[in-house]
Amino acid sequence: MPIATPEAYADMLDRAKAGSFAYPAINITSSQTITAALQGFAEAESDGILQVSVGGGEYASGSTIKDRVTGTLALAAYAHEVAKNYPVQIALHTDHCVKSNLDSWVRPLLAIEAEQVKNGGLPTFQSHMYDGSDVPLEENLQIAAELLELSQAARTILEIEVGVVGGEEDGHEAEINEKLYTTVEDGLATVEALGAGEKGRYLTALTFGNVHGVYKPGAVKLRPEILKQIQDEVGAKIGKEKPFDLVFHGGSGSTAQEISDAVDYGVIKMNIDTDTQYAFTRPVAGHMFTNYDGVLKIDGEVGNKKAYDPRAWGKLAEAGMAARVVEACQQLRSAGNKG
Repeated sequence: MPIATPEAYADMLDRAKAGSFAYPAINITSSQTITAALQGFAEAESDGILQVSVGGGEYASGSTIKDRVTGTLALAAYAHEVAKNYPVQIALHTDHCVKSNLDSWVRPLLAIEAEQVKNGGLPTFQSHMYDGSDVPLEENLQIAAELLELSQAARTILEIEVGVVGGEEDGHEAEINEKLYTTVEDGLATVEALGAGEKGRYLTALTFGNVHGVYKPGAVKLRPEILKQIQDEVGAKIGKEKPFDLVFHGGSGSTAQEISDAVDYGVIKMNIDTDTQYAFTRPVAGHMFTNYDGVLKIDGEVGNKKAYDPRAWGKLAEAGMAARVVEACQQLRSAGNKG
């Protein structure tokens, strides 16, 4: 199937919310990670989301070039072409754009997409994330309101973050402290600034102890019940059940119960990067260790071309990552829910 249209993406999100399931959003950095994610979604019979971080975009442009817009568009172009051969619906998203990167990344992408739409075409991406967690909430929402207006012209959906996700991703680091928990007051301020859909649809990452990366048990204290409290209290005030389309950040390493609770409370998208990175790399390490005399030309020998051919270990990497995507689809209940 082709990459989702704006209407198909909205339908994906509506179906997830109505059916109490969520889509894995898998970070991609290369053609191999794209096909690995697509393979996983197809095997799980689940629609899904591929997303590009600023670092992933820079890497894809060429590790010596580091042009984040070029690389992001290149990954999207590859995905648009190869996704046609997979029997699932896929949406494209850009992940975690902090304020300092807006002018060099998401704003240019939105401008390109607004021009595509103006000319009668479809936007390259279906949604973009603005991460304003490193600025005061009032400023965060002020910028989000401006971006929401730009998103309407581009026919894309905006994702925002209200609260702080701990840990480190792409050079953006946050401490693990009480700021990791969004409050009801934060939720009310969000609706006051951005509306409840009438000004344009947006996804909201409300934080409930989320941390990027994987930590030992007990180091991260997730409290998914915060999501229910915010949904209930804000919803009661504005007369709308589960007013927020929620996103779960820092999903790698979470327990099945934490994931299930979060989905029950309105999460329809969960970001996964650390776990799929490991799932991709682990089979490569195994291949290199068990075939060391084939991948290396030891003691003047010639090695084994079948062992060091990048396709040999690349297929193993893709299969490993695809299996982790299937697991995520099962945990998030999106398996079997393709459109």
